[in-house]
Amino acid sequence: MNEPSLSALDRHAVLAGSNDSFPWFAGAMLAMEASEVIRLRLEKFAQGHEDSEDEARLMVTEKIVAALQAGASLLAGASPAAIIGIYRERVAANVKRLSTAPVAGGDERGVAA
Repeated sequence: MNEPSLSALDRHAVLAGSNDSFPWFAGAMLAMEASEVIRLRLEKFAQGHEDSEDEARLMVTEKIVAALQAGASLLAGASPAAIIGIYRERVAANVKRLSTAPVAGGDERGVAA
């Protein structure tokens, strides 16, 4: 019952025989998913959203913390695929957070007034 949810591309990678020691597919997916976070952040910055400055600080802080944690995980023996998986989870959380953020000039649901 607790089966992980896999996207169609993830299922393809599993069926095609990609493995954790050669995580090119997961890395490519991370790059595509991260581009959505970049787009959402750039939209926020371009609109001059009131918390754009906080978002910029958060972005830099997240990157520093993630790099330190990834390095520590590598030293502890984590596989590159496991580290990419952690980054993908963080990217997905950022997409969710930024997608539900209010739009400039709108109410808390993002609906323009």
